[in-house]
Amino acid sequence: MRIHSLSVAVALALGLSTRVLAAPVALDLPAQPLADALSRFAEATGVKVAYSPADVAGKRSAAVRGELEPDQALARLLAGSGLSGSVQGNLASVSGTAPAGSLQLDSVNVTSQADVAGSSVTEGTQSYTTGAMHTATKLNLSGRETPQSVTVVTRQRMDDQGVNTINDVVKNTTGVTLQKYGPERQRFVARGFTVDNIMYDGLPITLSTYTQDVISAADMAIFDRVEVVRGATGMMQGAGSPSAAINLVRKRPTATPQVSLTGSAGSWDSYRAELDASSALNDSGTLRGRVVTAYQDKDSYQDVTGTERGVFYAIGEADLTDDTTLTVGASYQNDNKNSDWGGLPTAPDGRDLHLSRSTYLGNDWAYWDTTNTFLFSELEHRFDNGWKLHAAGSKLWGRIDMLGSYLSYSGSTLSQGSGRYIYTDDHDSYDVYANGPFHLLGRTHELVVGASNREESFDGHGGWGTTANRLDPFTWDSGSVAKPNYYLRNWGLKTDSEQNAVYATTRISVTDPLKVILGGRLDWYDYEGENMSNNVVKPQNGYSITRNVTKYAGAIYDLNETYSVYASYTDIFKPQNNQDTSGAVIQPMTGKNYEIGMKAAYFDGALNASAALFQVDQENRAKLLNDQNTCPSYPAVSCYEAAGKVRSQGIDLELTGAITPDWQLSAGYTYVEAKYKKDTNKANEGKLFDTDQPRHLFKLATTYTLPGDYNRWRVGGSLNTQNAIYNEGGSGASAWRIEQDAYTLVDLLVGYKLSEHVDTRLNFNNVFDKRYYTGIGSTTNVIYGEPRNAMLTVKWSL
Repeated sequence: MRIHSLSVAVALALGLSTRVLAAPVALDLPAQPLADALSRFAEATGVKVAYSPADVAGKRSAAVRGELEPDQALARLLAGSGLSGSVQGNLASVSGTAPAGSLQLDSVNVTSQADVAGSSVTEGTQSYTTGAMHTATKLNLSGRETPQSVTVVTRQRMDDQGVNTINDVVKNTTGVTLQKYGPERQRFVARGFTVDNIMYDGLPITLSTYTQDVISAADMAIFDRVEVVRGATGMMQGAGSPSAAINLVRKRPTATPQVSLTGSAGSWDSYRAELDASSALNDSGTLRGRVVTAYQDKDSYQDVTGTERGVFYAIGEADLTDDTTLTVGASYQNDNKNSDWGGLPTAPDGRDLHLSRSTYLGNDWAYWDTTNTFLFSELEHRFDNGWKLHAAGSKLWGRIDMLGSYLSYSGSTLSQGSGRYIYTDDHDSYDVYANGPFHLLGRTHELVVGASNREESFDGHGGWGTTANRLDPFTWDSGSVAKPNYYLRNWGLKTDSEQNAVYATTRISVTDPLKVILGGRLDWYDYEGENMSNNVVKPQNGYSITRNVTKYAGAIYDLNETYSVYASYTDIFKPQNNQDTSGAVIQPMTGKNYEIGMKAAYFDGALNASAALFQVDQENRAKLLNDQNTCPSYPAVSCYEAAGKVRSQGIDLELTGAITPDWQLSAGYTYVEAKYKKDTNKANEGKLFDTDQPRHLFKLATTYTLPGDYNRWRVGGSLNTQNAIYNEGGSGASAWRIEQDAYTLVDLLVGYKLSEHVDTRLNFNNVFDKRYYTGIGSTTNVIYGEPRNAMLTVKWSL
């Protein structure tokens, strides 16, 4: 039944009932449209709920199960909706950012700050989609309201696919490619360009060449979801390439107790265990904590190699007042790998040698050990006028100690070199912003204003030598070479960089169906470094960038309650340390992203679809001068010119969410063609920019819970397919070309719920045992993808 908001206010003022319903109530509410969930909650608890239909339209509830007090249950129900609730007696009200209108009495759950730590929490929703996300603009927008291509990989989807690292996430994310250039070295590519930033709870960390070696492939046990925005994202990251923003969002404490134990066992003696425990730490629930630990011991399909990993994560939240919440947390990940530096060879001309995928051409003393330690904190204060002040900081200490080998060709003779390197890579990232509504010309709009600081300090050194002058890949013995002891001052590099910024974004409600987003960011960037060779230090040319302006503009028009169309422009800049003939540093590269598209939200937002056309330009690329005779610093330092331009164009299609309450789906297709538009080598113009990035990508993941008496069973799987790719180099008799034909990978899963608390899952990966390269860097460094394998997982939850 519907009543006017004044009626609710009068009812509450008269105190029709002041009794607080604190007795636990047995609930079993699946994730569903929020309006339906509120009605079912009201029926179960006897609490009448007042809310605006506009507030709940298109939103879904989290699943709520178990014996819970009404306030606890409401908190779980509203998690991820962006709404807040309160209860007085047997009347509850739910409010959000939507305009006030008529209110509807039905069922609602009282949400506590504890359980709605993030407005898009996916844990417990059993969904492949979510509500709001912040990665594009810091505004609290749904995917449909964001004028760029976005993907959210939810906790449920990660669990279903057995995703344990960020590499696994990328492999299964629409429009993003994982490329390996060593067994433990990788890069992520989107829209033709390398992803060079990764974010943790919205705070970015630069992924430079060396940083990617140091930062381990993040273990996903501690994360609720991964948000990916494709295209330029300079408003959030500042410096970077126009590829994508990947934001890893950590799990948060819950006020209601929850504990889970997970164990897995699989191919190649792979064993994994996880413990996840969360609860309020006091009777009032104003102090909450969560601990996650994981341990994995795994051999590999490749001989000799294996990995041991330990993960620890702890986070605490404290409601200092009703309106102020402090969060403090830390995480530690240690990876000890007896893995090598380089990959396997092809023939000198790039032809496949048909080596077994188990072939290992390294040495049994090789290792690649990394540790990553995070310390982070957030402080959030909520004002009565709807505004919020948010301050966050993060420190990362990254360490690597490795000893490994690599291959090289001299004519047709294969030789082996090796080296030992020690890196330290420390990152600081801080951000403070305020956001909230403001009123202008009779309408309500939103504004975000903030400032950020990022710093990175890198220090690496190492030494190398030759370990085998001639190597036969078919008869190699990994125990035949004695462990070397290298002088670690043959090479060294130290760099320090700092980036400061101020920014503002506003979402203007022009009319009810038309919203316009405008943003701007001002960056200051400083860099200095030094090289070392044989213990001789040589300072690099430092450089500064002052007041670089980043712009953002987008418009979204709602055609009706289901469909909307949008257009957007955003840019980004990337500093360069190359110098021209005058000795000046080349100005930053600039990336620009143009996008138009359509989005749809079906079944009250349970299923979301998007289609986009995009164009990305990267300009001012530093190119090595063909004639170094005009370079006064040559040969000590080569000279460059700003002469490069690359254009990427394509299509982005995605469908994610629930086809039915029992059928979850994520499907995405991307076509990308990145070509040189301008280059000092005119022969390159019109050619593909990155030939080992697929132009066609299709990725599908789905699960289906069987109906009726078989509803303890669920089945599903995933399919990843791409077109043929190649890499080539050299010239004349030394020319080579490595080809990877088009291929499709199929994974399957079968799950069975033994009881309310015990769930089992069996994942089959690469079911048809497809042989393929996941990296084709050079004739001495190709990486095979994993052969067919399986993993059995058992999870007990309280």
